Amino acid sequence: MAQTTPNATRGGFSTSFGILAATLGSAVGLGNIWKVPYLTGANGGAGFLLIYLLATLLIGLPVMMAEISLGRSVRANPIKVLRTLSPGRQPWWLVGLSGMLAAFLIMSFYSEVVAWVFAYILKAVRGTIMSSDPAVTQADFAQLVADPLQSLLWQWLVLAAVASVLIMGVAQGIEAITKRLMPLLFILLLILGAVGLTLDGAQQAMQFLFWPDFSKITATVVLTAMGLAFFKLSIGMGTMMTYGSYFTANQNIPQTAVRVMLADLGVSMLAGVAIFPAVFTFGFAPSAGPSLVFITLPAVFSQIPFGHGLMVVFFVLTAVAAMGAMLSLMEVPTVILQERFQMRRSRAVLLATLLVALPGAGSALSHSILAHIHVAGFNLFDLPDFVSSNVLLPTGGIIIALFTGWVWGRDKLQAELSNHGQLRNAKLTTVVFVLLRYVTPLLIALVMLRGLRVF
Repeated sequence: MAQTTPNATRGGFSTSFGILAATLGSAVGLGNIWKVPYLTGANGGAGFLLIYLLATLLIGLPVMMAEISLGRSVRANPIKVLRTLSPGRQPWWLVGLSGMLAAFLIMSFYSEVVAWVFAYILKAVRGTIMSSDPAVTQADFAQLVADPLQSLLWQWLVLAAVASVLIMGVAQGIEAITKRLMPLLFILLLILGAVGLTLDGAQQAMQFLFWPDFSKITATVVLTAMGLAFFKLSIGMGTMMTYGSYFTANQNIPQTAVRVMLADLGVSMLAGVAIFPAVFTFGFAPSAGPSLVFITLPAVFSQIPFGHGLMVVFFVLTAVAAMGAMLSLMEVPTVILQERFQMRRSRAVLLATLLVALPGAGSALSHSILAHIHVAGFNLFDLPDFVSSNVLLPTGGIIIALFTGWVWGRDKLQAELSNHGQLRNAKLTTVVFVLLRYVTPLLIALVMLRGLRVF
């Protein structure tokens, strides 16, 4: 029989707010400030955001609820969850391995982006990036990523920081860090958004963000938006299944998932309002790519009283928020190694960190000594991003949706979403179940196949 209370030997979240903060920390953070704006800029603005919103509602939210429910029902790592719940010897558990691979690939490039944030804390302290001149901020970023030694050292520092938090455990590490610092990031983003609206390019930016040009929506744009929804909500890779295994028995799963989704969308919009007015005011290119945030936000801070100090605080908080997502990603391989191979948590964390550092070095050096290496047209930074976001995560989402809808079944899903009858949400469960069984897997498959040009 599946466990319904946390296992003392593996730990768990201790409070409802801690659960919300940790789950928010997984979904809300650097991805909102870094990835959403640059993908929005590269894919035409408002039309891309509209598809991203629809993908979040019809695909992301149901899969998130399913993952958390599956995890809490067994309270184990994703592989064991699906092994336990699968009838006979059916290989559904392989999605756990796929999720672990996706986590490693995402960490390989994401750890380098977080390394840039760590480096920018020092740059902010020194004041060298305090400029609204695109030439200055672009040159500063280019100098950072072109230096192989800096790239590697900052990445290793990030991985060491994440490992040290993970070793402390779930409640004392992940929960304690995220629930204290996530609210501060929201406040600072509100300030930046308010400043952005005062800039000369604010009207043009709002039109770019909120007035769709449907002619720019292609199959590739739709696939990218769907991949972003999976990436941002940390689904399709076992992360939410792992976090679900730490949920308390009385935690309201639908309410938590909706709050995370709304916060994720809200922070993404705030980041866009903070960044794009500066893009249009100071002559930056909306399609600048991964460097967009790092070359535009200094321009915003240059227009704020006490901007120098606030910029330092912003990059510190962004670094912490970025670690929230990294903690959730690293927890997947950590708990699998810990439980599957009976490792001490500290040893599992260190091994997982080393396994990330190997492909991570390729991403770190992809703009310097390995810049000449391309696979299928992608460099070593973009390749793991494309494979994870556009192949592995959607595939994982399809499998989880099909498993929940056709194998696990409505009654067991209802039991978890209603906390075994304590919550009155039968209609909600019906909607989620129908989406998981019919709509979500079909939408994911069609978008994947069209975006990958299979038909």
